[in-house]
Amino acid sequence: MEWDEAWAMVRNTVAYTNHTILPEALETWPVDMFKELLPRIYMIIEEINHRHLQFVRKRYPGDEHKVRAISIIEGGLVHMARLAIIGSHSVNGVAEIHSMILQNTTLRDFYELYPRMFNNKTNGITHRRWLMGANPELSDLIDETIGSRRWHRYPEQLDLLNDYVEDKPFLHKLVDIKTISKKKLADYIQKHNNGLMVDPNSIFDIQVKRIHSYKRQLMNILHIMYQYDRLKHDTSYDMVPTTYFFGGKAAPGYYIAKETIRLINAVGAKINNDPVTRDRLKVAFIENFGVSLGEIVYPAADISEQISTASKEASGTGNMKFMMNGAVTLGTLDGANVEIRDAVGGDDHFILFGLRAEEVLAYYANGSYSAWDEFNSNETVRGVMNQLVNGMYGDFRSLYDYILHSNDEFFIMKDFCAYSEAHEEAMRRYEQRFDWLKSAAVNIANSGRFSSDRTIDEYANEIWRVKPCMIN
Repeated sequence: MEWDEAWAMVRNTVAYTNHTILPEALETWPVDMFKELLPRIYMIIEEINHRHLQFVRKRYPGDEHKVRAISIIEGGLVHMARLAIIGSHSVNGVAEIHSMILQNTTLRDFYELYPRMFNNKTNGITHRRWLMGANPELSDLIDETIGSRRWHRYPEQLDLLNDYVEDKPFLHKLVDIKTISKKKLADYIQKHNNGLMVDPNSIFDIQVKRIHSYKRQLMNILHIMYQYDRLKHDTSYDMVPTTYFFGGKAAPGYYIAKETIRLINAVGAKINNDPVTRDRLKVAFIENFGVSLGEIVYPAADISEQISTASKEASGTGNMKFMMNGAVTLGTLDGANVEIRDAVGGDDHFILFGLRAEEVLAYYANGSYSAWDEFNSNETVRGVMNQLVNGMYGDFRSLYDYILHSNDEFFIMKDFCAYSEAHEEAMRRYEQRFDWLKSAAVNIANSGRFSSDRTIDEYANEIWRVKPCMIN
């Protein structure tokens, strides 16, 4: 087969979905290694790149900076994401803000070269597992309330629940179902976390996801340390009883993630055994978190922690699973949070805090942020940071040094006070029971757009141009 025919077949067959802007996931391989291990494949990549750069030089004559920016082989490395783009007919991100960041920053040179290739396909989840399977009581209530099971096949019809978000009999049933789910999780924790008793009547505030610095589990646990310190030493401070749950795995060699897990467990061990505060504050780390455990966890949540540094999370799907089960999102404008906030109609049913993506990207671009300035000027931040090294929970200088010596790369200190204020707002709202239950109902009613049925339909129609098989 001639090259042009073969290459056209490849590009028409392949589409590239980007799932992250994190550098460690945009693979590069040293040329010397690649050549030795895969000599024939390397020759093919060289030819692909040669033909690609011929086109680029015609498009941008004399602009060798542009050529280097979009060359597959550059700086002694084979850039795999660049190869994926050049060998595809479509390139998409997995949430609206993620796709915009790809176009405006990460893959900007390629977007300028091939603008019609770029598109967005927001992730989705299967409502058949994460609502109908994981929460059959809620599924039955929805059937009973909207008088139809058609939403099982057409999840967008969950929006019929919007007619009932202020219906008190419906909301009373909704809170009963949430209580059942919380008791299930409480029973699981008692059985699997050394007999830890958690109160199903407390706020269940949950963050379950891969442990990574940009997802900011570290900010979450630092805030819990701050609340505990205030409960102990500030007689004017009180809080709605809250149980904080964490779950997720860390990569085997990811030291800071492992240290974060160690800190969560150290803080939990101290707080959970303090008779002065344990009726108002507890911490549980859910070991070996996975899909089956998720079916217990997501239906039990009151608050969904989606607190990644804005611009870092491609989409997230846990945020959708929590939303579909009636949790209220406390989060940044990152990933699919942006579309969740839009779906529920704004901040009445979403608790927003933190830097915006454009602010984060501006700090990275101009280098104007100083972790030490933030530490020295913010007494609240300095106080909680010092708890890492004063022996209160053990020795966590590893995390203290990480935040300061990496210049607080994910803006934990910068967003800390806003995050604390968001929790104060969450507690205020939770005490207004009718309004809180309405927010839970609004989240469920508007979660249908995040079904993977919609996502798969968009891929089929807009990228692959195939007609799905209709099943009655």
